Amino acid sequence: MIGLNKYILAEVPELSGARYGLRPALSMVGGAVYTYRDFERISRGIAESLIADGIRKGDRVALLAENSPHWVMTYFGILRAGAIVVPILTDFIPVQICNIVRHAGARVIFTSEKLRAKLSELPEETAIWDIRQPYAPSASPASLPDVTADDLAMIVYTSGTTGLSKGVMLTNRNILSNATACKSIITLRRTDRLLSILPLAHTYEFTIGTVIALLSGAHICYLDKPPSATVLIPALQAVRPTIMLSVPLVIEKIYRSSIKPTLDGMKLYKNRLFRPIILLFAGMKLKKTFGGHIRFFGVGGAPLAADVEEFLKRAHFPYAIGYGLTESAPLLAGCGPRATFLRSTGPALKGVQLRVAEPRPDTGEGEIQAKGPNIFKGYWHDETRTREAFSSDGWFRTGDLGYFDKEGRLFIRGRLKTMILGASGENIYPEEIESIINQAPEVAESLVVEEEEGLTALVYLKSEVLENLEARLRDGIDAAGDLGSRVSQAIANAEKSVAGTVSHVVVDAEKALEHLLENIRKEANSKLASFSRIQHVKIHAEPFEKTPTQKIKRFLYGKKKAEGARPN
Repeated sequence: MIGLNKYILAEVPELSGARYGLRPALSMVGGAVYTYRDFERISRGIAESLIADGIRKGDRVALLAENSPHWVMTYFGILRAGAIVVPILTDFIPVQICNIVRHAGARVIFTSEKLRAKLSELPEETAIWDIRQPYAPSASPASLPDVTADDLAMIVYTSGTTGLSKGVMLTNRNILSNATACKSIITLRRTDRLLSILPLAHTYEFTIGTVIALLSGAHICYLDKPPSATVLIPALQAVRPTIMLSVPLVIEKIYRSSIKPTLDGMKLYKNRLFRPIILLFAGMKLKKTFGGHIRFFGVGGAPLAADVEEFLKRAHFPYAIGYGLTESAPLLAGCGPRATFLRSTGPALKGVQLRVAEPRPDTGEGEIQAKGPNIFKGYWHDETRTREAFSSDGWFRTGDLGYFDKEGRLFIRGRLKTMILGASGENIYPEEIESIINQAPEVAESLVVEEEEGLTALVYLKSEVLENLEARLRDGIDAAGDLGSRVSQAIANAEKSVAGTVSHVVVDAEKALEHLLENIRKEANSKLASFSRIQHVKIHAEPFEKTPTQKIKRFLYGKKKAEGARPN
């Protein structure tokens, strides 16, 4: 890895270009490859074009585009011009994009042809630049502005799970100190290949999956489509990545859709003597699915389901766990594949201080707070929220609840704002209950909310379960139709018979659904403490709306959203 004494991101293209030259740096899967020398040359061309157009140090330049080599080269080109990058998630709707651009005061926005339509409400004074336009440096390179480690590098507007977006101000030092501190968890080599599947506008993918790789001479490959199974599997075989970063949802889907059903169907797996060997073979097969060369599979952004992590651990799959926030650029704690400990995020990252504020005497739980060179400067043009984000003695308040074990490993219990206080003062963590509910073979995802009648689980069933129920109902109605056609008596009598049969079929389907929901409730409650047991399970008709890291936007759901749902 390149040593950075000054902690300035704008120096990365020049330093890596000189060190790694013609080695592959960036590419689309199956597409053209850009070398480190290309990375330096094109990013300089972008910087010179911005400067020629009047962009000065400290100006904000927005970046709205799909993951690609052009995204990365444009990002560093903006930095080399002395400007501040405002990366925007592609999932944002036009009005959100417009609000971000206005709030940040961005003078220019880089975008792709596909996303240009989302800029219909953009302020007239904001110039739109094509991210794929060829930007070549001039024959006589212009001088680039001086930048310091404590200058802002980016303003990240998070989608958030609890309300309005905020502009997180991250400096060069914030990002690069975090990237270099990650050496205690992962060491990249020039021969490493990364398959990038998470949004580059998120600090998790940018700091760990991009900056560290570019400092190490590794090759990053990007997908041109969302990472569905039909897209991801061929890409894994083509790239054969050694390094990947993911949110839990990806590996959880693979485990629950293919691995778990296979294991449950094997008689030998039920035998304790054979189970360890079978799990090792399952781990080997999973590695082969990922291209056969994976040595580091980072999981972050949301909690990993307990049963999935237990499988990965016992199958010796090289998963790693990390915990952090956008405000910490992003990592606060983590560990590599050899040091994972079930349900723990690992110890504090090197150079980061963590504490649990006002821990409960009985459990040791309290709010996780942090200090370190990676902690953000505050929220852009929002002094009130900035003050609220820090304790009176200067520690960043994460809003997460957790505790440390005797070995210094951190355990996350949930969000402070989502914790539910039990009748006798017990702390109830919805995320832990959801993790148990999601183990039910019929459940795709769930959300636990507090209602007047007690704890309620909203569940979105797997598509095959819903299809089975619909087919059952449809077959019954078809049978009723056949009955109607055979009846030769008066039409009124026939209609009465058909209506009676249809009614019976509907009631039968409703009972089947109620029975399913009751089984889900009982099975979950059998694994829960009495104070955190579920009173009702209700159907949620569609997938829950999520952030880019696949966290459910909890603030969108609750009593009003559940009114039309059916209780068990």
